[in-house]
Amino acid sequence: MLIPPPKWLRGEDIAASDITPRALFESRRRWLAAMAAGAAGSALAPWAARQAFAQDAGARKLAAKPNAAYALTDKRTPYREVTTYNNFYEFGTDKADPARHAGTLRTRPWQVSVEGLVKRPKVYDIDELMRLAALEERVYRLRCVEGWSMVIPWTGYSLAELIRRVEPQGSAKFVEFVTLADKKQMPGLGSPVLDWPYREGLRLDEAMHPLTLLTFGLYGEVLPNQNGAPVRVVVPWKYGFKSAKSIVAIRFVDKQPATSWNMAAPQEYGFYSNVNPAVDHPRWSQATERRIGDDAGGGFAALFAPKRKTLPFNGYAEQVASLYQGMDLRKFY
Repeated sequence: MLIPPPKWLRGEDIAASDITPRALFESRRRWLAAMAAGAAGSALAPWAARQAFAQDAGARKLAAKPNAAYALTDKRTPYREVTTYNNFYEFGTDKADPARHAGTLRTRPWQVSVEGLVKRPKVYDIDELMRLAALEERVYRLRCVEGWSMVIPWTGYSLAELIRRVEPQGSAKFVEFVTLADKKQMPGLGSPVLDWPYREGLRLDEAMHPLTLLTFGLYGEVLPNQNGAPVRVVVPWKYGFKSAKSIVAIRFVDKQPATSWNMAAPQEYGFYSNVNPAVDHPRWSQATERRIGDDAGGGFAALFAPKRKTLPFNGYAEQVASLYQGMDLRKFY
């Protein structure tokens, strides 16, 4: 299939719906250029890793008890790949941009406002939020809408622990997540890719599900900046963009909140965004994926990793399918 020239080459404005394929196209182009120069794509990974590790030089360990109920047998994605191959558009649209640019993010001091339709609204300091419940290590899959996946040991606790403490009112039906938008710290905010700040949302019962993790770390350390420091959510049965990073507000509302990618391209990114291999993205199939770190390695080499079948609900159907009983998952995508 021929790929048409991106709109920026044709002198046209870039539509938000074109951003993802453009980034993938540019990644492939850079990889091919590196190959032509005699530098294989895999050789780029150590450079990106140095960027990540340099930013993480002050990282501190984050003690957590492994939770055997969430211990996958899948091979874990190497730390190097987890921290150098990311989507975090606040720092750029290329997969290597977050590791390259996220060193500007200041994660202390940091506060998270829990507000809206709750009986006990509160502004939490990040350290208080981390101590609110016992931290656990859980190994979750993360599946990106572009067709790649990872297996990561995350550290946090069920978001339900926080929700119970703030006591949602009976009228609260949804939870909205608002992330940091500071142009001084996030160079990607100068781009019109999305309407900033980044916003995401879940139904209240989705947010209360034990799998939904309020996340502070990975691989036994605090979250690296490029992975959403100092706090993010991980919703493992949904595509990765549902797992909001660098959260500054958690808001309880009575109506379905507007979410960033749904606003930017509603024909491609629905509110629910559950992993459903039977429903194609308008421009590519979701039936298969490439696991970062499988054989060919990560970074640009991931373009050539072997494909594997995508699992319904990313492999968590037994735990979460009941949340959507009776729903048309082609309509509510």
